[in-house]
Amino acid sequence: MSERSLVLLKPDAVQRGLIGKLVSRLEDRGLKIAGMKLMRLDLPLARRHYAEHVEKPFFGGLAEFMMSSPIVAMAVEGKGAVEAVRSAMGVTNPQSAAPGTIRGDFALDIGRNLIHGSDSPESAERELAIFFAEEELFDYARDSERWITES
Repeated sequence: MSERSLVLLKPDAVQRGLIGKLVSRLEDRGLKIAGMKLMRLDLPLARRHYAEHVEKPFFGGLAEFMMSSPIVAMAVEGKGAVEAVRSAMGVTNPQSAAPGTIRGDFALDIGRNLIHGSDSPESAERELAIFFAEEELFDYARDSERWITES
């Protein structure tokens, strides 16, 4: 069964020119892009996305960082997309992330860890609605899908 996850390529990924490499990692895994856009977060959008962190002491710095440069917002789709994205990203702290993961291969600092992925199917649904209107998400078949997962 196919599911969707939100992926955000954070300002550090954009500034370091890693967009193509990180998108390729997810597509190479077998995930399909259902929506993608380059955008800038503003404070109301940052507050919606990070609602559970708004009252925490680190929120100001997090919001400032996320608004400092464009980001890439993506809806990725595939079997077990949420878990597939999370395992491809690696753990939050790049110092503990396994080699072969995005954070393990490209990041050094927890505050500059390149990428966000939804942590559950329920979070994915909520987060995707924050970043994408329904008409910005596309359902389409790829011929390669039969070579990626069993039906």
